[in-house]
Amino acid sequence: MPRMTGGDAIVDSLLRHGVDTVFGLPGVQVYGLFDAFARNANRLNLINARHEQTTAYMAMGYAASTGKPGVFSVVPGPGVLNTTAALATGWGINAPMLCITGQAPAAQIGKLRGALHELPDQLATLRTLLKFAERIEHPTEAPQVMARAFQAMTSGRPGPVAVEVPWDMFPLATEVTPMDPLPRFAPPVPDPEKITALAKLADGAKQPMIWVGGGAARASAEIKALAERLQAPVVSFRSGRGVLDSRHPLSMTVHEATRLWPKVDLLIGIGTRLDSATGRWPKPPGGIKFARIDIDPAEHRRQAVDVPIVADSAGGAKALEAAVAKYSGSDRAAAVAAAKAESAEFLKQVQPQMGMLGAIRAAMPEDGILVDEMTQVGYVSWIGYPVYQPRGLVTSGFSGTLGYGFPTALGVKVAHPDRAVVSITGDGGFLFGGTDLATAARFGINLVTVLFNNESYGNVLRDQKRLFDGRDAGSKLTNPDFQTFAKSFGVAAWKTNSPEGLHAALKEALASNAPALIEVESDISKDYLPFALFAPQG
Repeated sequence: MPRMTGGDAIVDSLLRHGVDTVFGLPGVQVYGLFDAFARNANRLNLINARHEQTTAYMAMGYAASTGKPGVFSVVPGPGVLNTTAALATGWGINAPMLCITGQAPAAQIGKLRGALHELPDQLATLRTLLKFAERIEHPTEAPQVMARAFQAMTSGRPGPVAVEVPWDMFPLATEVTPMDPLPRFAPPVPDPEKITALAKLADGAKQPMIWVGGGAARASAEIKALAERLQAPVVSFRSGRGVLDSRHPLSMTVHEATRLWPKVDLLIGIGTRLDSATGRWPKPPGGIKFARIDIDPAEHRRQAVDVPIVADSAGGAKALEAAVAKYSGSDRAAAVAAAKAESAEFLKQVQPQMGMLGAIRAAMPEDGILVDEMTQVGYVSWIGYPVYQPRGLVTSGFSGTLGYGFPTALGVKVAHPDRAVVSITGDGGFLFGGTDLATAARFGINLVTVLFNNESYGNVLRDQKRLFDGRDAGSKLTNPDFQTFAKSFGVAAWKTNSPEGLHAALKEALASNAPALIEVESDISKDYLPFALFAPQG
């Protein structure tokens, strides 16, 4: 058995699981781990940031855009608590993330004597958020606990996990038995009887529709085959965008799908919570059947449907495609095309958001990745930005995490150094983590950030004035000169106020292959978001 420290044992496990990048912010409780990172710098890339939240968001961006584990390490207590917004968001979007944090020295855990960064019960806190959280009590336990953490993180419905290690166990050297990765749990086999039942519904439906979410990212080919066999439109909202290329005749956004919704008689959800259609939209007047394919059995308990199928998206879609009859009725493609054309005509009035998104799409290569934010252009991107491949749009999903976008996009760009990555953000959200322009500059993370500046939390300000007799509170902002701010970090900056100016600046910024900031001045009086965009028509 090799002799290694607790930090070495963790690094050995990371390498055995194919990890080559860790995001982190060092502190005294994790010195032994970061020393192991330093001694393995030829095999493991460490990217440090200026705030713990950034390390976690970068890991989330890495995971969300690749489907591979994103790993970060911070100190315990306030350090790990600073990352919980990212962990909660990662849970919401099913991102495989691993948090490695420290603890009080082994003899002091649970004594509540005021050890540095002590929490009442850090492990219990983490377990309320995560799929798996465990303590490595001694270096000899590290290989097994780490292997179980990776297995839990990547099996079934992916999600964040954590391990904590006592301060004095990271530098402790002892004989350790390394352990190779555990296999993922085998995905459930689709119940043949339920597949047959759903196939019968699909064959009898006149207007079936498929709805996909982020859980379908690895099932693009299978869903395309199923959709073409049924001639059923494939609808996506946020994380499911790009599962079916936006240019495919059967691919639809939520706004486009609202035109067809009143006539839909069967909705098949694949890898999605299906919340909008089942919980927010009124049922079509002619009646509708609901079916779901989801790998998480708990999802089927949370929301009853007519045919629940426990299966991974690819396996379930493939089994269903093999069981249904090929559609031979009247042309559904014409109705889909008409709905898409009607939606496109309507969205022309959603300005300046649609103009800005058009400028971004025109400047981006086909495989470029857009990372949204809780800002109006971000919202409209869910329905107005064409996405050509799975994971081509990264979002915070239902978490709606203000300030997540820029640091998450840094992690996306680390994962995809040779692809164009653009972050869209508002002035409010950007300054949650804008100081990590320093991280972009230090590590050559060539992200282009498009910052829409209206000197306010614009949606809040608009709502306050609308709902409370013109009063506002806490929604107006005083900003730095963002041009000077960016350049102080050595980051090139542009400023514009039009789609044409944004397109030109973005083309130049992407060509520079360096960190860049494009500030777009925005007039709050002209910004609006008609929330009817997300509601059924007719």
